[in-house]
Amino acid sequence: MTTIQQTREISVVGEYDVVVCGGGPGGIMAAWAAAKQGAKVAVIERYDFLGGMATNAYVNPISVFNYNGRRINDGLPWKFVERLIEVGGAREEKPLGNITFSPEKYKLIAQRILLEEGVTLYLNSYITGIEMDGNVIKYVIIDNKNGAEAIAGKRFIDATGDSDLAAMAKVPMQPMTGKTQPPSLIFMLANVDTDTLPMIRHSQQGVNYHDLRIRDLFTKLREEGKEDMPTFGGPWYCGIMAKGIALVNMTRMQANMIDNRDQTLASCTLREHAHRYTELLRKYIPEFKDAELIATGIQTGVRETRRILGAHTLTGNEYLNAQDFEDAVARGCHPVDIHSAQSTEQTCSFMKDAGFVPYRSLYNPEFPNLLVAGRNLSADGVASASLRVMASVMGIGQAAGTAAALSLKENTPVSGVDTTELRDILLGYGTNLKN
Repeated sequence: MTTIQQTREISVVGEYDVVVCGGGPGGIMAAWAAAKQGAKVAVIERYDFLGGMATNAYVNPISVFNYNGRRINDGLPWKFVERLIEVGGAREEKPLGNITFSPEKYKLIAQRILLEEGVTLYLNSYITGIEMDGNVIKYVIIDNKNGAEAIAGKRFIDATGDSDLAAMAKVPMQPMTGKTQPPSLIFMLANVDTDTLPMIRHSQQGVNYHDLRIRDLFTKLREEGKEDMPTFGGPWYCGIMAKGIALVNMTRMQANMIDNRDQTLASCTLREHAHRYTELLRKYIPEFKDAELIATGIQTGVRETRRILGAHTLTGNEYLNAQDFEDAVARGCHPVDIHSAQSTEQTCSFMKDAGFVPYRSLYNPEFPNLLVAGRNLSADGVASASLRVMASVMGIGQAAGTAAALSLKENTPVSGVDTTELRDILLGYGTNLKN
């Protein structure tokens, strides 16, 4: 392979206490929490809006806030939901606490919250490199319309989902056994009879909200060869607070979403599939007979990529048995949800009680100023198959941002944070950390 070398002088355009890489649900909460602790915070986001999978991939609803009659994901994540509800941008599906939301109002409330807290936003900016002193990250390099720019930080939070920052820093990653879960491109349909769709409000605990009527029919049509039909999952669908609009989640294929060529192939292929499934839904499902495809996700939705190898790897056994930890800082209660790329199959295991996330799963002790906030935490394939969803990620982000600011106050590496004080702050926000 032919290579080239470049030498660049890059201006340092900002210096911050905490630099959050990624403006999705985890990054928003991390930045908010760090700012509330008095830190000077910046967020780097590659799109020109915040929200991550919620707004660029149309993942809806925000799952799951309540379990066994209790609010599990509370604190700043729930305050975010309340702000959305105040502007007519969200609805709680009781009693489970899934949140149906407007992607546009999500973008608006996210930027309002962070700007109110004095957070600096670097939107339309792609992280292309880092500068380190040993294992300490000193600068992240971003590229945008201004060219290459450097941002200095004392603490960094990887909220990219894919561990992009951690990978650049050469943080060890979890060994991946077998193929990762498949990506899906969610598509938005107008002129849908949303009043009669049976599974559009994801409200009840212990229910997989895929529409079996559609699933069984499409499986039969596929097996009998009556329709040219790509592999599908679910299907699941959800509203967006607007009558006649539905988001449909059913496309899937095998792809390594941290490889650009695989990512490109997946996006092109799944876009074809979205159009094909729109045709099939119009043809066979009465509620969709007048449906029109008005948008596909700006980004193909990603379920699984790199996860760091942290001070503690949270196992499925620990998580499913709701094992408590002295340093527990977040929780999750979504089913363990594992999708197959080769078939329509899905493993969906419901939890007896909400699981716990230890703080030690948010860092590798060899990297003193780096934390993760999201599905890239140190967990095995089972635990992460539940914790990867947005409400859990928001709770993890809240913990990471608080810990980053606290480590600065205590003048200690992130591994040395006083977890009793960290938990006290999180409990003060209203976070549920007790069985």
